[in-house]
Amino acid sequence: MLYPHPFIRRLPYACLLGMLLLLGSVCNAQVTPPPADSTVTDTLRQRFDDRVMENLKKMSERKTIMGKLLKAVLVFDRVDEEVYGLDAELIAREYEKHTYKVVRRIDIMSLDAFGYSIHDTARVPQNIFEKLGNSLHVKTGRGLIRNKLLFEKMEPLEPLALVESERLLRQTDYLLDARIIVNEETTTQDSVDVFVITKDIFSLGGSGSYTPSSGKGRVTLRELNFLGQGHQVEGSYRFNLDAPRSWEALGYYTIENIGRTYITADLSYVNKNYYKEKSAILSRDFFSTNTQYAGAVGASWIEERVMLPPTPEDTIPRYNNLAFNRQDAWLGRSFRFKSYNLGYEPRGRLILGLRFINTNYSIKATENFQDNTLVMASVGYSVRKYYKDRYLFGFGRTEDIPAGSLLSLTSGFEHGDLRHRQYVGAALSMAKYTPTFGYLYGKASYDSFVREGNWEQGVLQLESLYFTKLSEWGNWKLRHFIWGRGTWGINRNPEELLSINNENGIRGFRSSLLRGSRRVALNYEANLYTPFSLFGFKLATVFFADVAWLSTGNKSIPFKDAPYRGYGVGLRFRNEFLSFSTIQFLISYYPKLPPNETINEFKIFEASRPYYDFRDFQFARPGVANFN
Repeated sequence: MLYPHPFIRRLPYACLLGMLLLLGSVCNAQVTPPPADSTVTDTLRQRFDDRVMENLKKMSERKTIMGKLLKAVLVFDRVDEEVYGLDAELIAREYEKHTYKVVRRIDIMSLDAFGYSIHDTARVPQNIFEKLGNSLHVKTGRGLIRNKLLFEKMEPLEPLALVESERLLRQTDYLLDARIIVNEETTTQDSVDVFVITKDIFSLGGSGSYTPSSGKGRVTLRELNFLGQGHQVEGSYRFNLDAPRSWEALGYYTIENIGRTYITADLSYVNKNYYKEKSAILSRDFFSTNTQYAGAVGASWIEERVMLPPTPEDTIPRYNNLAFNRQDAWLGRSFRFKSYNLGYEPRGRLILGLRFINTNYSIKATENFQDNTLVMASVGYSVRKYYKDRYLFGFGRTEDIPAGSLLSLTSGFEHGDLRHRQYVGAALSMAKYTPTFGYLYGKASYDSFVREGNWEQGVLQLESLYFTKLSEWGNWKLRHFIWGRGTWGINRNPEELLSINNENGIRGFRSSLLRGSRRVALNYEANLYTPFSLFGFKLATVFFADVAWLSTGNKSIPFKDAPYRGYGVGLRFRNEFLSFSTIQFLISYYPKLPPNETINEFKIFEASRPYYDFRDFQFARPGVANFN
């Protein structure tokens, strides 16, 4: 990745600041009453979680220190709030009658992180911890929210403007949820009043770790919404490390949506022992289905180590140094098809893209690296639509599910100091979602350089993701995920290697020497969401089973050897109100281990993000396919 987003980092969250701030939210008792016609005694039909909550409630009524503490941090009269507007399809018909009416008034309500509800605006903080958390938080400015809206006061309301604005607000890092409502009581035949409600997360966070035996440690601080203006800052420092240097430092700074242009500025500084990066980029993507222009311009300076192909005799990995600088610019233009239906916005878009990349190497790891200039052009057809659901990657908040299709064709030419070659690529992806079936996504792509009639550095990628509909038993909820991936390298350079470590194949697995050129991975996960919640952290149990095949050589088949496997169970805690919302503790077992390495069969590890993610059908810049 040339310009990784600075706030997508896999960092363990366990710092003193986080432990203090998690007190800002309370335990929600989700109690469902028995059926009215039930003739069986309550003690027989009562669920286990109800009995636990009733016992805690009785303890909180006692005039003891423990009773007073439970009464301060637990709330027993709240039920799982009803979410309005959670229709199957986000592009709903409810706003069609308001298309092209003039927006007469826009009222914005920005809610603090703790104690408030976007679906019940009468709810207020009820205890000292919620009030303390809000006092340490600067609420998002209304002007920042207004800049996210795709409609303006005293202007005609375009099709999809309301629902697309709501989705953009909901996908903002420092907002938990958003709802845009048309005031039907004041609406006339030619004008509307719009009410926008947003709810913040507690944007200040941090993490840290320390090992007493070695003295090694790490401190990380982040602010996703500095002074309520949307600026994002993150800094991390590691100390008492082993040679060659005892410290590492990282820093990231982001300003999004500068002047309502949807242009984002990213600055990155990474100074690790074996990876250094300085980069700056201005970018604007196709953030909405009706965005016409996208593009970016940036530069980066990178130093890193490249792993050399391992041999059967190796007991430790071998590396060479690599250093380069890169200048990158691209521009995209979207064209929509005409529609003679005044209230209908066509979802299909024809998109053209052009990109220029110049790379200069100061240190080359092998002779396969060359100074080059790469010019690429692409054409694509995208159909984007979004649905709403809950309990996917969150614990009850509204989530947007992308569906549709994307076809893209890419062609380019690389002018190098040693050789010249062409580049070709094609990709097709599709996804479907229904509340009764679930979600199914599939993608196939092939990319390769062509030199003197020979195909080189090619990669064939196949991917499929399926998650089931949500099964519910009272306050217990269950969802299954199945993910399949295949990456086949074709005439790749010897130093270009794949692994099955962690997100590349088997979660929690890590090997320094196990590398190959072709990989197939299958992942299964079951998430059981419980009704239990403490200090705002809701609880889910996780079971996973991962299988991965890996082969070396450009002509070998991965399935010839027995696969590597990983099985595990664990707990997942999530607080939707905090910037570090997901914490997972997993216990895993690996029956097959690679030779020449000492790896434990059993492992306990922590993860701070879900293993899966959605693939949007947003057209991206043309580029060389990743092989990692």
